Amino acid sequence: MALFRKKDSVEVVRRGATGSEVETRKTQKVGSDTVEIRRVTAKPDNRQKGGSQRQKKSPSGGKSQTKKSPSGGRSTTSSPTGKSGGSKGGNQGTRSGGNKPSGGSKGSGNRQSSKTRSSNRSKKGGADKSRSGRSGSNGQPGRTSSAPKRLAPVSPPPSTARKQMLVRRLPHQTQIVVLEGPVLVEHYVANKDTQSLVGNVYMGKVRNVLPGMEAAFVDFGEGKNGVLYAGDVNYDDADLDNRRKPRIEKALKNGDDVLVQVVKDAMGHKGARLTNEVSLAGRYLVLAPESDARGISRRLDDDERRRLRSIVANLRPNGFGVIVRTAAAGASEEDIKADIERLLARWEGIQKKIKEGSGTRAVYEEPPIETRVIREHFTADFRRLLVDSVEAKEAVEAYLEDTAPELVSKVKLYEDEIPLFERFHVEDQLRKALDRTVWLPSGGHIVIERTEALTVIDVNTGRFVGKSNLEETVLQNNIESAEEIARQLRLRDIGGIIVVDFIDMEIERNRRTVLQRFREELARDKSRTQISEVSEFGLVEMTRKHVSEGLLETFSEKCPTCEGRGLLLHEHLALGEASGKSDGSGDKKSRGGQRNNAKNPGASKQKGK
Repeated sequence: MALFRKKDSVEVVRRGATGSEVETRKTQKVGSDTVEIRRVTAKPDNRQKGGSQRQKKSPSGGKSQTKKSPSGGRSTTSSPTGKSGGSKGGNQGTRSGGNKPSGGSKGSGNRQSSKTRSSNRSKKGGADKSRSGRSGSNGQPGRTSSAPKRLAPVSPPPSTARKQMLVRRLPHQTQIVVLEGPVLVEHYVANKDTQSLVGNVYMGKVRNVLPGMEAAFVDFGEGKNGVLYAGDVNYDDADLDNRRKPRIEKALKNGDDVLVQVVKDAMGHKGARLTNEVSLAGRYLVLAPESDARGISRRLDDDERRRLRSIVANLRPNGFGVIVRTAAAGASEEDIKADIERLLARWEGIQKKIKEGSGTRAVYEEPPIETRVIREHFTADFRRLLVDSVEAKEAVEAYLEDTAPELVSKVKLYEDEIPLFERFHVEDQLRKALDRTVWLPSGGHIVIERTEALTVIDVNTGRFVGKSNLEETVLQNNIESAEEIARQLRLRDIGGIIVVDFIDMEIERNRRTVLQRFREELARDKSRTQISEVSEFGLVEMTRKHVSEGLLETFSEKCPTCEGRGLLLHEHLALGEASGKSDGSGDKKSRGGQRNNAKNPGASKQKGK
């Protein structure tokens, strides 16, 4: 509470609580007047919770009592005589922003407090400001916030009953897609020339240790050296040296042999990311040698998690960590035991290869893409799996017979004359997924732009004009965009930092609705995502795990002319030259970036370099 009064007068302009409270004063210029501001705050011993009533003394010596307004905010103060507190002409301010102070003395200008003024401005914001203007956290005027807060995961909506997987094998590549009804949602590809190395285990040799970067570069026999960060090193007790944070130079030296596993493929100028903590993925669980890690997929319900936890507690081998996957839902104890035995046999094979050879070499390689995708994604909620190759079908059935026999009956050989992808309109959807603009059924569209640091997604209404009002139109467009953006992230396999600019909405409930729908659709994604609340500027920031090249990088290459910038540079114009040489004519550029030659209007246009 604060008390305002004019510098040369004792007339009260705005009056608050006094009594056994702490008071501070300062002088401030307000318009043409100089006022003294007395700020009154309750002492720690006198603070009360929950808006309880406080007894205060009026300037006349009588006690006044704060009353609550019907809206729940504190309203005026009244003395026992029934008169408003303060001197003649004084008005009682309210904490509720919508009420104006009544009365007002001469010279006060009926002045409102800062809270009242800001509240009134917020109420008029919808009529006075455009939707493009950004305001407070979550779009709320007058509210500031720190870094966006990460939101807890939500359960995905029920999956469609028409979910199916298609496998197309060509001489130069193998493609696998996932359809939900007729809609393409996921795409996986393996070329004969470029195979993914994620999951492979190698014996590597340390080439360079960089303490300043807390990383080491390791030659693992695949061309470009991989990077091993300090946090991914499996330290021995001797390396810890009673330090809170162990140093990588204590554990690794140049020339050391080290066992590494690829966790992220090389992309661009960056080498593959490696880890010294090996983990072996099975059908139902992940086995981590020399670890005590334990975990169960959060996608499973609580009852299933408790059941699986009790099973794994009895079967977990000593010295191994176990992480239960989503595919373990409904698996019996015998299924999980068999999966553990397969992974233990795989680890024994790796240990044997380590002892047999020398130098940089692969000691374990992941199976073909068909087996990997089926292991990670093909579950009982799929209606069928269509394969257009007899050889691929036999490989898939052999894996499922060993791990999930109940799913073998869902594998079918596609034998129609129409190509598999053409029959289900996959090629048309892939062609659209390579474009930067995605049109929505209502007429709106989203634009996806990739940069070096992050991916930016912009939402536009486009041709969608709605029916009732602007807020409802924007809400429908944003909800439709949220669903499509989540699908495009999965289909294009976009990873890293992602920023989404939804169209601004005035109503907080609508903002929450769009964010909740976006989180529900992202919950379908197998890749780990983290999403924050709406930022101070109305943006939704998120991250998505990125382990390999996305759809666009797989089917494209950098333009040799513009080097990926998408621009043709007229450098000779910037240097004041014509045809690569300066002519000193001083001609001006046209809007198209070319020179206008007044002396020779028929001069040919210069081509960009």
